[in-house]
Amino acid sequence: MSKIKLGFALCGSFCTLEKSIKLMEKLVNIGYDILPIMSFNAYNLDTKFGKSRDFIQKIEEITSKTVLNSLTEVEPIGPQNLTDIMLVCPCTGNTLSKIAHAITDTPVTLAVKSHLRVKKPVVIALATNDALGASFKNISHIFNTKHIFVSPLNQDDYDKKPNSMVANFDLIPDALNLALQNKQINPIFI
Repeated sequence: MSKIKLGFALCGSFCTLEKSIKLMEKLVNIGYDILPIMSFNAYNLDTKFGKSRDFIQKIEEITSKTVLNSLTEVEPIGPQNLTDIMLVCPCTGNTLSKIAHAITDTPVTLAVKSHLRVKKPVVIALATNDALGASFKNISHIFNTKHIFVSPLNQDDYDKKPNSMVANFDLIPDALNLALQNKQINPIFI
């Protein structure tokens, strides 16, 4: 049996990049063939959470593939059948908004559009400080978008950041498996 081809797209929720990369390694170890994609910000910006070059190096070591980080590199994903399923992890509120409104001006949003073009599943693993604020309408919009699934979310700090939510990384593999069956995992908002 051939491996499932997973497009793994990372956005600039810099505080969750390390967790996303650990998840990527776990998914490779359980048999996914990962095509790595990074947004312009995730690919180019150094932050207090780490240097972009270090993240890129880890990703390329884990996947044995070069990170796609331009519009021209990701556009063929759908037409050339490069992925079976797409995971956006972490997905920022900004990227979620763009996906919800069909704006495709970054490598991640264009990769999602290209993948959806051939009616294959996309799983969104959010990490945003305004999930229960300005981004909530986009979350609800995504729930009603064919072929897009949302991984379960938790509030990450209800006291200091009451609108902030982050995907439950332990449940993302289950979300992927169910999305491949055209099923939505319960997005339990905790």
